[in-house]
Amino acid sequence: MAEKTLNEFPRELRVLFTKGTEALQRDNFDYAIELFNQILAKDPALYDCRKALRMAQTKKAGGGGGMLKKMWSTASSQPLVGKAQLALRNHPGEALQIAEQILNSDPNNSGAHRVVVEAAAALELPKTAVLSLENLAKNSPKDLDVAIKFATGLADAGEVSRGEKILADLARQFPADQDLGFALKNLSARKTMRVGGYDALEGGKGSYRDILKDKEEAVTLEQENRQVKSEDTAERLINEYETRLKTDPNNLKLLRDLAELYTQKKQFDRALSYYQQIKSSTAAGNDASLDRGIAIATVRKLDHEISLLDQNGAEYPEQLARLQAEKQTYQLAECQKRAERFPTDLGIRFELGQLYFQAGKTGEAIKELQKARGNPHKSIAAQNLLAQCFMRRNMNDMAANALQEAIKEKLVLDEEKKELIYNLGCVFEKMDKKEDAIAQFKIIYGVDAGYRDVEQKIDKYYAGDGAS
Repeated sequence: MAEKTLNEFPRELRVLFTKGTEALQRDNFDYAIELFNQILAKDPALYDCRKALRMAQTKKAGGGGGMLKKMWSTASSQPLVGKAQLALRNHPGEALQIAEQILNSDPNNSGAHRVVVEAAAALELPKTAVLSLENLAKNSPKDLDVAIKFATGLADAGEVSRGEKILADLARQFPADQDLGFALKNLSARKTMRVGGYDALEGGKGSYRDILKDKEEAVTLEQENRQVKSEDTAERLINEYETRLKTDPNNLKLLRDLAELYTQKKQFDRALSYYQQIKSSTAAGNDASLDRGIAIATVRKLDHEISLLDQNGAEYPEQLARLQAEKQTYQLAECQKRAERFPTDLGIRFELGQLYFQAGKTGEAIKELQKARGNPHKSIAAQNLLAQCFMRRNMNDMAANALQEAIKEKLVLDEEKKELIYNLGCVFEKMDKKEDAIAQFKIIYGVDAGYRDVEQKIDKYYAGDGAS
């Protein structure tokens, strides 16, 4: 089953979720946990609810109560963990519910989190698995096996770059660990784009099985993507596809796969030649994802050229500036063309708005982001960036309105909502509304004192200087 966002909640479950969120905000943790569990019992794929439940469980536990309490909790939960493990093979949904019963009173229980990971894998809920893998990784920071599973889980959920960073950081600490080095190499070789499927995976709205209609192809694709690819595997696939292409030269799927594989192996000219071959085919039709693939390959080619520059060379600053300018010019021009070809694609409008913003073209960015708000999957991000555009022009009241609208849409206090609240506080600062600003920073400080410079702002306020 595919994981679902808040926008996909049925009306009756949305009402329960709203009540649970309100209870959580009032620190009525027991009631919030009860409501969230009711929702998940009806639909375990509602990821936003799972995330809210985890927050309620963690807040209820507070400081944890010391070593003796943890030992007692672990021992008392063993029968339930065993019951959940027995249910895993034939009834993963039931195992997931049992694990949540344990986490309701012991949110750091490693046995329960391992059950969640296995049950989520069986139910094809990658982001749910990542929630528990992250907890396991925090509880056992020196367990490299857990770290590798966490990084791989992130890739399964569409966060390949984050997974790579985790393994790269550990590889610097443990350079001699062969398993870690192999895992990093494999993760780096993994495909990050599949025809029309990567964006769906990243949003938790699809699985590799959904990407292709042909079931036989879907099974093959799952096998290819279930485990991260090594360089040897990528090379084998290239040889296999090239051989098949000789007898089936007009197979667009083979051409697309080869283009992606060559992009992965940083053979960008070969990749782009295959993309152009697809575009020249009348059977390709009007495919926005094809143009997007070409753009990705071209940008990666420029990034690769930048990475090859000699940072100690006398001409490095000039070469870097030239390539960065070339990259920005290309991205903007290419996205403008896609927006003209696909004027109703609001995802492209959002991308164009971002590029205009990065290029300092604030007026153009505002127009595109206002259109992008109509995409329910980009609405909040568009409002956030739109507010920053307004701030650039000192239209601070309009920036505040945009952020407040976005905050209303976010019922869960996750990283995205923290950023919205933080930005709203900064807008109020610009408007010299110190009390309103500090009220926003307090919301964040109450749940995450280490967020950006919130602690300094709070400390300065209570020292008598007010928020700044």
